[in-house]
This record gives sequence, C-alpha cells and structure tokens, in this order.
Amino acid sequence: MSKTDISQDTINGAIWSACDTFRGTVDPSIYKDYVLTMLFLKYVSDVWQDHYDDYKKQYGDHPELIEDMLKNERFVLPPKANFYALYEARHQPGNGERIDKALHAIEDANLGKLRDVFQDISFNSNKLGDEQQKNDILRHLLEDFAKPELNLRPSRIGQLDIIGNAYEFLIKNFASTSGKKAGEFYTPPEVSSLMARLMAPKAGDDICDPTCGSGSLLMKCGRLIREQTGARKYALFGQEAIGSTWALAKMNMFLHGEDNHRIEWGDTLRNPKLLEGAGLKHFDIVVANPPFSLEKWGHENADNDPHARYRRGVPPRTKGDYAFILHMVETMKPKSGRMAVVVPHGVLFRGAAEGRIRKHLIDENLLDVVIGLPEKLFYGTGIPAAILVFRKKKADEKVLFIDASRDYQDGKNQNFLRESDLQRILDTVAARKSVDKYAFLATREQIAENDYNLNIPRYVDTFEEEAEIDLVAVRKEREELKKELAKLETQMSAYLKELGYE
Repeated sequence: MSKTDISQDTINGAIWSACDTFRGTVDPSIYKDYVLTMLFLKYVSDVWQDHYDDYKKQYGDHPELIEDMLKNERFVLPPKANFYALYEARHQPGNGERIDKALHAIEDANLGKLRDVFQDISFNSNKLGDEQQKNDILRHLLEDFAKPELNLRPSRIGQLDIIGNAYEFLIKNFASTSGKKAGEFYTPPEVSSLMARLMAPKAGDDICDPTCGSGSLLMKCGRLIREQTGARKYALFGQEAIGSTWALAKMNMFLHGEDNHRIEWGDTLRNPKLLEGAGLKHFDIVVANPPFSLEKWGHENADNDPHARYRRGVPPRTKGDYAFILHMVETMKPKSGRMAVVVPHGVLFRGAAEGRIRKHLIDENLLDVVIGLPEKLFYGTGIPAAILVFRKKKADEKVLFIDASRDYQDGKNQNFLRESDLQRILDTVAARKSVDKYAFLATREQIAENDYNLNIPRYVDTFEEEAEIDLVAVRKEREELKKELAKLETQMSAYLKELGYE
C-alpha cells in the first residue's frame, strides 16, 4: 500500500474493527482503555522503528552514532518494550503480564512525559476473563494491530495528526456507543470547536480546562493558534478527576505532539492542582464542559475554601454547576482573561443561592454572552445545554443572548451542529447586535427587571405569528369548489346513464 492509498477513514476503520476482539465479552466502557492504550503503544513503536531504520541507513557501521541520535527523540522506547516484541511472543502464555511490563518500562524511560499514565490500566486484569480467555483476547488484539492497514510509521502515513485524529475518532465512538459513562470524558467536536473559536486564542496564550477529560477541547484551542501562526507558541493546562481519563488525556497530548502541557490528576473543586505559589494559577483562556449538576462537589468545605472561590456565594449542596463557574472565573487573568463553559439550562434561572451568585457575576460585568444550544448534542443526555461566555474586559455593559436551539442537523440518535450553524453564532457574537427571533443584546437594567433570570425566551422572542386568514377569499374559494363539484356530479350522472344505470 503506497502513501497515496492511505486515508484517515482506512486507519479509523481498521482500528474500529480491532474492537471486535472485545465485543460481546467485555463492556465498551472497559475495553476502550485497552484499545486506546494499544494504539498508543503501536504508534510509538512504529515511530521509533522508522527513525531507527533511517539512522541505520545513514550510520550503519557506527551503532554508537545510531544510539546517540535516538537519544534526541521525543521519547525513549526500551528494546523489549516495543509492540513487535510483544507480537512475536503472542502465542506464549502471559500476554497480559508482558504488555504491562512493556508499558511500565516505557513509563520509566519517559517519566517527564508519561509518569503514572499506565498505573490505572492492566492488561493482566481479570476484567478480560480467566487466563486462557485473556491470553486469547490479547493475542487477537496484537494481531489486529499488526495488520498492514495499521502500519503507523511516519514514512507511510506522512502526518502526525492522522494518528491523533484516529485517537479522537475512537474516543468519540466510545462516547457515542457507551452512553453517559463514556460521554463524561468527551465533548462533541462541533461544540468544542465553537467554544475554541469563541475564545479566539492567540500566540502566547495560557489555556486551561479544569475538567479536561481526554483533552480534546484544549487541543482545539491549540490547533487554532497553529493554523494562524504555524507555531506551537502556547501552553495547555488541565485537570481531570478520573484516573483512567487523565491517562487518556496524557496519551492524547503525546500523540498530537503537544509537549508544552501540564495535565494534573485530581478533583478541581476539592483539590485544585494548577497553582502558582500558594494561589490559583491564572490563564488567558479557560474552557470547560463540567459534569452537569454534580451532586457531591465539596459543599461541606466551601466556606473554608483557601482560594476564596465562593465569596460571591456558596452553590447548593446538590448542584455543583456554579462551583465550577466560580472556580473558572477566579482563574481568569485580570486583563486578558476570557472563558466559555457548557451548562444545563437550570443555571440560567434557578433561584436562591444560584440566583444571588448570578446577580454578582452580572453586576460585576463579567457575563458577556449566553448561547442556547439544540437538544441531543451531548452523549448520554438528551437535554439542551447552553454556553456561557465571560470576559474580564468587556466592550460594553450588556449581555448578548442567542437562541441557536433550532439550528442543527437531525441525526438518528444524536443531533449535530453544522458549520453554517457555528458560523451564524460566531458572526452574531462578532456583530454584537440584536437579530430578530435569534439574538437580543440586553442591558444590565433589562436583566435586573427580569430579576437576573437569564432564561433565553425572556429576551429572544422566537414566536412565529400565524398568517391572518382572509375569510372573504376562503368563502370565494368555497363557492368555486361547490360549482366544480356540481359540474362533476352532472358529468358523472351522464356517464352512468350511458352505461344503463339510472
């Protein structure tokens, strides 16, 4: 197969077919980690082998030079830890143990980039069945990834992003087939693209996602900067509470060549780890799709928060939406800080503590845009969501409301935002003007008159008046139809008479 024969779809299809090894035996929420980790192992093995072969052609008689050149690679691959050594031994007992040892050897050789990444994944786990079943499953998995279609050498595939894209393809498919549990670590690509474009990232920006999942939203922001400048002049920061999902983010960053990142593992609300000295680190851009209405978010310790994140009010005990919002607001840089966050619609209008927090944020002129999205966009939930945009430095003291809930492509089980839908939102935000039945630019006084309720229909009237009925025209049409009916009756009687029916 030549380089011109290779397509993203070919690689995606081959990797998705490899999942057949697990289907019917292991739940997708479990086997996703094994498939994604094997993709990572195969990729680093192919890159290493490709570079080794190139150096051998140049310095074949000087193995010490080859060794020196390999030391300059982005990562180190110990000799017995590569995919091909595991593939050669696939018929022997102990596939799970051998793969685990290889992963830990790779981690130990690359601690700066991969520390603790594989601690939550074990190919030797009884989740894959008894010893015989486990060995067979892993043998088939190794054989799946050894197929010619999954030769991932740079000399064959050309661009690094084809692997990163395959990784994203897998994560998306696991999210859509595994329901809510898998959907927690993935934001639909159109939504993450919209949020990144709303933030307009620039070279030199520090970009943070405090609930980063697999890192797709962060990388969308970075990609925009690379497309504009051709350089990776930015830094990505994130924190993720679930260990296996944090590992996905680390591997995802590695596969996309995002070396300038810092992804921490831990609970952002209870134990924020992105610190500068004793305080929270500040960022130019903060983006997130936090868990909706998280029940146990840390209310019991909120009054004693060392970072004073809840000085505008403590969110309700069983709904953590505003806890994430307040955390993000506190981490925006004083001048350049801007943020976009996905929220359930209840955040816009619920009262009591949330109403008081909302009033503070509006009175401080931090809230910039409210965007209502269509239903069934997010994996695992059919409810519509909204995007809130906050800025430390705003152009005015108004809030732009956009009702984008009716602009989407209807999918079988999932709706999608089209490029035209995204562009309409972005153009409306840029123009910052009211648009009939789509957007309304509200003053702070108008919002106050609504008791700081941000429910979009209070501001954007989408009601379509029914056309007035012209009764005279209807009566005239009715008379014409009666004449036509009488004419047809006369013709029918004549036909029946000719046929001998009276």
